[in-house]
Amino acid sequence: MSDLEFNLAERRKLTDYLADYVSAHKKELIEEILAKRTRYLTLVMEDIYKPHNASAVIRTAECLGVQDIHVVEVTNEYQPNPYVLRGALKWMTIKQYSKELENSTEKCFRELRANGYQIVATDVSSQSIPIQDLEINKKTALVMGTEYTGISNYARENADQLVTIPMCGFTESLNVSVSAAICMNHLLADIRKRGIGWQLSEEDKETLRFEWYRSIPTHAESLINHFMKENPMR
Repeated sequence: MSDLEFNLAERRKLTDYLADYVSAHKKELIEEILAKRTRYLTLVMEDIYKPHNASAVIRTAECLGVQDIHVVEVTNEYQPNPYVLRGALKWMTIKQYSKELENSTEKCFRELRANGYQIVATDVSSQSIPIQDLEINKKTALVMGTEYTGISNYARENADQLVTIPMCGFTESLNVSVSAAICMNHLLADIRKRGIGWQLSEEDKETLRFEWYRSIPTHAESLINHFMKENPMR
């Protein structure tokens, strides 16, 4: 039963049930973090092939309050690095686009646009504007490319805007995890300062609260199975 998708009513009942297995301190912390979480900005990692870099990006996004990460596999399959992640993965919503797809980047972009996102890709190009000059007036997906070659030609040609981080030194590029951190930190600060409606919806909060409560007890799946057998709702 625990492998099924739960509807809103089921999630609410299960959240109330699982709350008995979550400490008061943890519940208070969860509410504080839910109030700071956002889906207004999301991150796309396109074919990052070094697991420690990709995992560092996810850990940074979680720390900064970004909920969703889109992992696009082109030639490389993402393998999490638990040491770098430090448990961040279980608090995130990860959407993977398999390299088995004909064009995983295209599928990712199509789904993001269907959900109201503009596509902003990082690229060292004459068409790029400094990240500081980007005006965010709608939900935004920030695309980070692979370590050596950057974003794909498809991403470059189909992004709504290309951005870059201005450099003041001799070195021409940053580690992808550092670039992602700089871009996310700047964009999130701008979004929050301008009072854009970046907060999660109440339904999103309910869904994440359930998922996070579910991730805390080591025997959560057994608890859910027991509850569903004792309280059938279908």
